[in-house]
Amino acid sequence: PSIPKMFFPNGARPGVGPVAILPAETRSGIRVMSINLLLEREDEAVIWRGPLISGAIRQFWSDVLWGELDYLVVDLPPGTSDASLTVLQSLPMSGVVLVTSPQDLAGMVVRKAARMVAQVGAPILGLVENMSYFVCPDTGKQHYIFGASRGEVMAARLGVPFLGRLPIDPKIATLCDAGQLEFYGAEAFQPIADRLVELTPVARPPLMPGT
Repeated sequence: PSIPKMFFPNGARPGVGPVAILPAETRSGIRVMSINLLLEREDEAVIWRGPLISGAIRQFWSDVLWGELDYLVVDLPPGTSDASLTVLQSLPMSGVVLVTSPQDLAGMVVRKAARMVAQVGAPILGLVENMSYFVCPDTGKQHYIFGASRGEVMAARLGVPFLGRLPIDPKIATLCDAGQLEFYGAEAFQPIADRLVELTPVARPPLMPGT
């Protein structure tokens, strides 16, 4: 539900085509679809059980006219929810990116998710450690405020590539609140993005309804 807020400062609505729903499009051309785009108010609660959630996810794949994309990214809640299971079982994919943070609790949740992915036979592209450190603006020194980094150790134990670490950056919060996240740029992201490009196939058929 937070994705539309991050990209659309004045709100947005999906379009309606002759045969399919048209995703909302950001200023830089990112196509977005979310339940929150269909609600009258952004703070309206969606109280749905598993079958309704699963049905909506399938419709977002089959009934939305995505057109030709470089990548389709599905943002999922932590853990082993119905939403995650539906995506793993229903959507063709290049792979899963696991995201953790330095805390032991986050690591436990990610290990559960990794086992679920393995059980359904989906590939894991690698693991990213988010909120790994904070860079002091005065000194440039890295501070590990959530504890020592555990990302590489966890990736090794899971037998998946370690893609990199991302810092805590106050600019992200500022841009999210302003609906301008797409204009965020940081050197820490580039090696991870480059690695994911290497790990995923370049040639893909257009993502059209019914495919």
